[in-house]
Amino acid sequence: MADPATYRPPSGSVPDSPGVYRFRDSHDRVIYVGKAKSLRSRLNSYFTDFAALHPRTQTMLTTAARVDWTVVGTEVEALQLEYSWIKEFDPRFNVKYRDDKSYPYLAVTMGEEFPRVQVMRGARRSGTRYFGPYSHAWAIRETVDLLLRVFPVRTCSAGVFKRAHQVGRPCLLGYIGKCSAPCVGRVSPEEHRALADDFCDFMAGNTGRFLKRLEREMREAAAVEDYERAARLRDDLQALQRALEKQAVVLGDSTDCDMIALAEDQLEAAVQVFYVRGGRIRGQRGWVVDKVEEITQAELVEQFLLQMYGDAPAEAVPREILVPELPPDVHALTELLAEHRKARVEVRVPRRGDKKSLMETVARNAKEALTQHRLRRASDLTARSRALQEIADALGLDQAPLRIECFDVSHTQGTDVVASMVVFEDGLARKGEYRRFSIREGVDDVAAIHGVVSRRFKRYLEERTATGELGAEPAPEESADGAGKAGMPIDPDTGAPRKFAYPPGLLVVDGGPAQAAAAQRALDELGVDDVAVCGLAKRLEEVWLPAEPDPVILPRASEALYLLQRVRDEAHRFAITYHRAKRSKAVGVSELDSVPGLGPARKQALLKHFGSVRRLRNATIAEILQVPGIGRATAEVIVAALGGERS
Repeated sequence: MADPATYRPPSGSVPDSPGVYRFRDSHDRVIYVGKAKSLRSRLNSYFTDFAALHPRTQTMLTTAARVDWTVVGTEVEALQLEYSWIKEFDPRFNVKYRDDKSYPYLAVTMGEEFPRVQVMRGARRSGTRYFGPYSHAWAIRETVDLLLRVFPVRTCSAGVFKRAHQVGRPCLLGYIGKCSAPCVGRVSPEEHRALADDFCDFMAGNTGRFLKRLEREMREAAAVEDYERAARLRDDLQALQRALEKQAVVLGDSTDCDMIALAEDQLEAAVQVFYVRGGRIRGQRGWVVDKVEEITQAELVEQFLLQMYGDAPAEAVPREILVPELPPDVHALTELLAEHRKARVEVRVPRRGDKKSLMETVARNAKEALTQHRLRRASDLTARSRALQEIADALGLDQAPLRIECFDVSHTQGTDVVASMVVFEDGLARKGEYRRFSIREGVDDVAAIHGVVSRRFKRYLEERTATGELGAEPAPEESADGAGKAGMPIDPDTGAPRKFAYPPGLLVVDGGPAQAAAAQRALDELGVDDVAVCGLAKRLEEVWLPAEPDPVILPRASEALYLLQRVRDEAHRFAITYHRAKRSKAVGVSELDSVPGLGPARKQALLKHFGSVRRLRNATIAEILQVPGIGRATAEVIVAALGGERS
C-alpha cells in the first residue's frame, strides 16, 4: 500500500492548463484516467487532504505509485484524449458501463449485394444499418413480418440463399410474396436494393410518403376497377399502420432525441435510454455500472455520453440528447459530439411539458432496472450459496455462515449516538429481526461497538438460560405452531421463537481492526466462543479479523464481497434512519423547551399531533386547541414563542 505523499508531484511542477492525467500502480499499469480544466488544481485536490476524500478515491491513491499527465490545448481535446486512454488502458478505477442484458437490434446488411433483414445482437458490423435496440426479439419479428408485405426484402441466411440459387427454386417466403426472391432472379440487384432502402427509410421514421403512396395507388386501382390489386394495396396499407401502432407516439413528429435517466446507490448505478425518432419510441436499452470511485451524477452522465457515442456511427448521434443533469463540461462535450455527428447537437435537461413527463418515465425504468439487477443477484440461490461458501473459505470458518448479523454505529460528533443490528439468513435480509440501540452520549465508535455487542449477547445468554440450554429448566420440544421444530429456542409465555437466543454464524461490524477487536473482546468477556467476527472497512473494502495484522482481500467482483457489502450497507442505512429520527425528535423537543408552561407530556402530544415543530409553527391557535390538554392560554403562548399565526 503506497503513501500518496511519496509520489506527490513537487510544488509548482504541475501546469495550470487543461490536460489529462494517469495514475499508475507499482507495476506501471494505468489504474485511473481523468481530465481537468486545470491540471494543477485537480491534482492538488488529491493530495491536499487525504482524510477528506471519498473512501474509494483513497483506495485509488493508495493503490497508485505515481502520476503523470499530458497537456492539451482545449477542453474538447482533453475529452477526446481521456476517452482514448480509457478505451486503450481499461483502468480499473474508471466507470465502466455494461449492458444489463443483451439487447436485440433490427439490422439490414446494406454492405452485401443483396441486403438481408435480420435480428442481431452483439457488436456492430460495418456496412450494416441498425434499428433499435428493442426489449424483446419477438417484437422485432412481428414488425418485420408486417413490413415484408410491402418491402419484400430477403431475410434468409447465406446458405439458404446459395442453395435456392443453385436449384432455381425460392423458399416459402418467395412463394407467399414476403420475399422478392432475388435468389432466382425475380428482381435485379438494383431493384432489391431499392426495396431495402425503402425498408430502412420506413424504419428510420420517414413513414408518411409510403402511407400516402399506397393510399394513392389503392384509389387509382379502385378507379379503374382493378379491385384485386386495390384489396392487396389496402392490406399492405393496414400492415404498415399496424407496424406503426407498435411504436408509441409520445412527442412531435419532428422530434429525434435520446432520453437518458439514471438511478444509483452507493455501489452501482443503472442507466436507461429511450430512443425517440420521428416522435415515436423506437427502442430502449439499459446499462449497469459499478461505482469504483467517488463520482457525481453529472460526471456519470458525462462518462456515459462519451462511452455511448464515442464509437457509434455519426447517424447514431441524435440532434438532441436529454439528460437528468448537465455534465460538468457540457459545452466541450457538445462540441465533441457535434464534431462526431457533423451537425449540431444539443445536450440539455427537460424542464417542462411532454419531454419532462417522458423523462420521468425513463427515470422510473432506470429505478426499476436497478432494483431488478439487485434482486437478480440476491434471489439467485446459486450465487448466494457461492457467496456464503466464499466467505467461509476466506475467513477459515468450519461451515458457511447461514446467519449473518451486522452492527453499525451512527452519531453526530458524539451526540445522538445510536447503533443498528441487521440480520441476513441464507443471504437474504430478515427485516423482522432487525434491532436498534440507543447509546449514551460521549461514546466513540469502538466503545459503542463493544457496548451493543455486549448487550446483544447478554440477551443471547439470558434466553439460552431461560430455555434450559445452560442448565435451567428444559425447554418445550415444540410450540403450538411448530416453531420449535428447527431447534430454535421457544418463549414459553408467547410460544414464539426467542430471536436473540439464535446465534449468528458470522458477526460483521462496520469498521476496521479496532472495531473488529472490540466486538471480539465483548464476546470473550461473556464467554461466547462459537461466533466468528470480522470487520468490513469502507476505505479499501478490506475484511479484518480480530488479532490479525493483515486484512483479508476479497476479489472486487466476488459474490462474497457483494454480500458483505449489502449487509454492511443495510446496517448503515438502518442506523442512519434511526439516528435521523432521533435527532429530529431531539431538535423538536429542544425548540419546545423555550415555550413556558410546556411539560414533557404536552410536548410529546404536540409533536404527535403535528408531526414536526415546523408544522406546529405554521398552525393557528384554533388548530393548536385541537390537541388534548392544550388550553387557549397555552396555545397563545406557543404561538407567541414560535412566531406563528395569531388567529
